[in-house]
Amino acid sequence: MVSVHVYGKLRRFARESDPRAESVILVPHREGDTVRSLVERIGIPLTELGANVFVDGRYADLASPVEEGARLGLFPDDMQLLYKWYFRPKEATSEEIDHEG
Repeated sequence: MVSVHVYGKLRRFARESDPRAESVILVPHREGDTVRSLVERIGIPLTELGANVFVDGRYADLASPVEEGARLGLFPDDMQLLYKWYFRPKEATSEEIDHEG
């Protein structure tokens, strides 16, 4: 099973759409599942899905694999910048900095 947490206007796809509660959709896992396959199975139009997609708390995209037991977080297209408040970009290592300069 994959727990799909939906936010904003995507809450309407969950049984619990009250913004004060968690809106979670439990979807049976299938071998080879990706973010796209789960979103399509739920029936969320790709045009309403924003770029802020997370698999187990990590930034992902539609092609990202989703494993059994994963937590998928989906934000709509009108909540684009939200992730920047919660996730920091990877720190550059000294070796990467040396290659840049």
